[in-house]
Amino acid sequence: METNPTALLLERAAQAQRVSDPDALHDLLSRGHHAWCEGVADVRAGVDRETATLSDAQLAERCTATGVPWEEGMTRSEAVSALAFVTWDAAPAAMAYTELEERAARFGVCLLGEEAL
Repeated sequence: METNPTALLLERAAQAQRVSDPDALHDLLSRGHHAWCEGVADVRAGVDRETATLSDAQLAERCTATGVPWEEGMTRSEAVSALAFVTWDAAPAAMAYTELEERAARFGVCLLGEEAL
C-alpha cells in the first residue's frame, strides 16, 4: 500500500470517480483528508527548511513573489505557513483532494461534524 501523500490522494481521487456509494465515498474522503494533512505538513517542513536562512526581508520578497501577502506584524512562522499552503494548494495532490471532495459532495458526503470542536 502506498504511503506517499501525493500518491495516496491521486489514488483516492481516481477511486472516487468509480464510486457512488456514500459510505465508500466517506471512507475515501476520510482517508484522503488524512493524506492531505500529511502532505501539507511535509510541504510546511520543506518550506521551513528552505527559508530558515533567509532574512525577514528575503522572506517577505519570497512571499510577494508567490502571491502571499506579507502583513504588518506577521511572524516568520505565519509567513512560512502561508507559503506552504500556497505551495501545497497548487500541487496535483491538493487538486486531487479537491476533486475527491467535490465528488463526495455530489452524493451528500462531507466530513463536517465528525470531530468535536
